Amino acid sequence: MKNSPVSHPSRTGIDWPRAQAFLARERTHYAARNPQSASLAAQAQQHLLFGVPLHWMNDWCTPFALHVAHASGAGVTDVDGHNLVDFCLGDTGAMFGHAPAPVAAALVHQATRGYTTMLATADAAAVGQSLSERFCLPFWQFAMSATDANRYIVRWIRAATGRKKLLVFNGCYHGTIEDVFVDLVNGQPVQRSSLLGQVHDLTEHTMVVEFNDLPALEAALQQGDVACVLAEPVMTNIGMVLPEPGFWSAAQALIRHHGALLVMDETHTISTGPGGYARAHGIEADALVLGKPVGGGVPCAVYGMSASLAQCAMQAKQDAPPGHSGIGTTLTGNMLAMAAMRAALTEVMTPSAYAHMLTQAQALASGLHSILQKHRLPWCVTQVGARTEFQFCATPPRNGSEADRVLDGELEHLIHLGLLNRGILITPFHNMMLVCPQTTPAHVAQLLDALDAVLSEITVLSPSA
Repeated sequence: MKNSPVSHPSRTGIDWPRAQAFLARERTHYAARNPQSASLAAQAQQHLLFGVPLHWMNDWCTPFALHVAHASGAGVTDVDGHNLVDFCLGDTGAMFGHAPAPVAAALVHQATRGYTTMLATADAAAVGQSLSERFCLPFWQFAMSATDANRYIVRWIRAATGRKKLLVFNGCYHGTIEDVFVDLVNGQPVQRSSLLGQVHDLTEHTMVVEFNDLPALEAALQQGDVACVLAEPVMTNIGMVLPEPGFWSAAQALIRHHGALLVMDETHTISTGPGGYARAHGIEADALVLGKPVGGGVPCAVYGMSASLAQCAMQAKQDAPPGHSGIGTTLTGNMLAMAAMRAALTEVMTPSAYAHMLTQAQALASGLHSILQKHRLPWCVTQVGARTEFQFCATPPRNGSEADRVLDGELEHLIHLGLLNRGILITPFHNMMLVCPQTTPAHVAQLLDALDAVLSEITVLSPSA
């Protein structure tokens, strides 16, 4: 940690000795109330690397992994029988609720009709039409994850343009596509030190600039070798960073002027509305990527492209020698995923669902503002549609470096564990919360009450003092 616990910028208003004592009590309480999870965690240690299905599951705030029995709508029930209100929602994988009924029905219908054949289906054609109408891009392809979709669209664009370089924003998140793991350190691009097993120098073909920095973006593009800019319209995974007024309008003009293409990764910002953030804010991207939510939580992803890009991509494939393109896998576009996406796009991701979600998210954001003021904490609240977050700074950060400086994993975990023990689940990474169509005003009130109780335990000056 860059600062001592007391001097860390996020700790203003926090009584750290009280907070540490609170954490100790909460860890003890968690262990006592979750014996079945403890038993399963011990069993998993025998055969699962790090004791969990994927190692980053240990990034949760819990002393040992919480094990889920089932999930439905806005709720999760763990193996010890506790019903938790879920504001994590699989970090957008279940943004439209766990096991949405239309998707579940489509999966049941498909279950006895085959899962994967490497052949087209009627569902695929319907999904393509639905995506085209929703996102205003005419041509689409499929992947198993947003990571793969990002990887594939970058390959298509490099092939179509003949350019090699990718430009990303510092602190970006686009899954685990290797090309994006480059950070700005003291103004210089540096391959991220935490990246395991990487043997090629990523800085050779990846450029990185700060979000909202138009002069830096123009300087990078002026070299004339950038194939595409891969970006979230709002940065979401280092803490939310909103675009400044006019940023995307000017950025689009620069990107076009210098012959590069723009790819919008809407996997998280689909929280904005039915057509995502780009459509809502007039961003005209050359390509778009959408992962987790598009199949109602079933593993799948999509990527779309403009007519001109599609024509160049198809020409590049036709001109290439015979053989594997390096794009796609055997399970890409499988029957099960197609059925799930058709149901999600037509019956789940509806305007009425968004209307409810945005209303509840606004109520959540307003409540968070009030609680932070009550506890005299100099933290801000940021909202992108159904996605809301409180950050450990007085004003929202304007780029990845600023967002990184206010992250405080220790304080986050302390707060998250306190919420979990009070029946509330939020994401393990920073302080992000999502609402879904099944989130009720009572759920929002429960979260706010729980956060109020946790902050009362750890702040320097209680409101009643």
